[in-house]
Amino acid sequence: MFSGNVVSNRDPLNVVNRLERLPMTSYQNRLFGVVATAWLADQINVALLAFLIVPVTLYFHLSVVQIGILAAMTYLGQGIGNVIASYAADKWGRRGVFQVIIVVWGIGSFLAAVSWNPISLMVFRCLIGIGVGGEAPIAQAILSEFIPAKKRGQYIAWMEGFWTIGYILSGVVTLLVLPLLSRNGWRLVFVAVGLFAIVVFLARRNIPESPRWLMDNGQIDKAEEVLRGIEKKVEQRWGRALPAASDTVITEQHLHTNPIHTLWNRRYLKRTLMAAGLWFFALLGYFGLTSWLTTLLHAHGYSVVSSIGFVTLISLGGIPGFIVAAWLLERLGRKPTMAIFLLLSATTAYFYGHPTTGLLFIEGFLMQFFFFGMWCVLYAYTPELYPTRARSSGAGWASAFGRVGAILGPVIVAFMLKSTSGGEGAVFTLGAVSFVIATLLVLVLGPETKGKILEQIAD
Repeated sequence: MFSGNVVSNRDPLNVVNRLERLPMTSYQNRLFGVVATAWLADQINVALLAFLIVPVTLYFHLSVVQIGILAAMTYLGQGIGNVIASYAADKWGRRGVFQVIIVVWGIGSFLAAVSWNPISLMVFRCLIGIGVGGEAPIAQAILSEFIPAKKRGQYIAWMEGFWTIGYILSGVVTLLVLPLLSRNGWRLVFVAVGLFAIVVFLARRNIPESPRWLMDNGQIDKAEEVLRGIEKKVEQRWGRALPAASDTVITEQHLHTNPIHTLWNRRYLKRTLMAAGLWFFALLGYFGLTSWLTTLLHAHGYSVVSSIGFVTLISLGGIPGFIVAAWLLERLGRKPTMAIFLLLSATTAYFYGHPTTGLLFIEGFLMQFFFFGMWCVLYAYTPELYPTRARSSGAGWASAFGRVGAILGPVIVAFMLKSTSGGEGAVFTLGAVSFVIATLLVLVLGPETKGKILEQIAD
């Protein structure tokens, strides 16, 4: 089951070097736009519960523990989707799985709109999570394999920056749609977001299969066909003949290799353990805090609408956050940028949880700045750690461990708020400690990948 078979010492088409020598044109930017727009729609759906948790709680009369479980169900689904879809993408290709998985969260969104009790809503949020969780590692793999090394980290960070925009749009959609029905406005919000699935499904019809994946799986004729099509479109947009491809990287084919075995063999074990721990603690801290932002504000006297509006406004800090993170990735490198944003996420989370009078908005704005910058680096760094045959699975498994942290975060917070005196401050302290542990893991165990071709990192 776990055996691998290296069948060629050299890629006969020179796929990697042909891709790496391509100049960046509107063709790659359009591909990026389609993948990033999918990311935007996904994250609108994921972030939705942070804005709808108060009206849903009032509608279904949820207890504190039920709120925590409802929040956790999305992350449970994401963990399932991370593992299943990423494995499928490594075994059967990026393009088809990427197109199918959006149908899952689209259906889940429409079903959530007709939820009849808390349990049904929990089930449908889990289904949404499966779809969204499946998208993330495939999107990372697609961009990693199409964008040249010198721009790869920056583009993936920009893609993750669409999470910021999606989070903000989720708040905007909620503010606009929620008041349309007095008690059932939250249902209309789910319908509105479900419609994004149809738009994105149509937008990504023309994404090509990864030539790297095709070559690694022995589909030489198809790899040549797809690669020539890409080269032709890039050359047309560049306006002159493409430069000759070098022989910088010599690659191997790995037919019939189990991607899960690759992650856990001795060669990649340290990276897998580092990525798993990094994602677990980063997401434990992040979702333990953000799932409760509007609820905590509402408990302090903010109305439903004003608490949603406040969180939406402080989330604007994420826009400069991901821009700065994307810039630093290609200048300082992955490890120092990751450490900076994790440590400053810890610092700002602690101060937001122990606010200074009159500075709550500024502290929240800065917290979101570093939160979203942290996300950018996580998504740029993780797929670079693994070879083509296990890249999607590597990103998926790391994210799945993160979802365990994301599940535990809201539940731990629920019990802290219920049983601990001064629980709100303790919640943000928990987040800060989680970010510090994540920082230590990446600094001690993580390799630096800045500017390296994917196949060089894999070796």
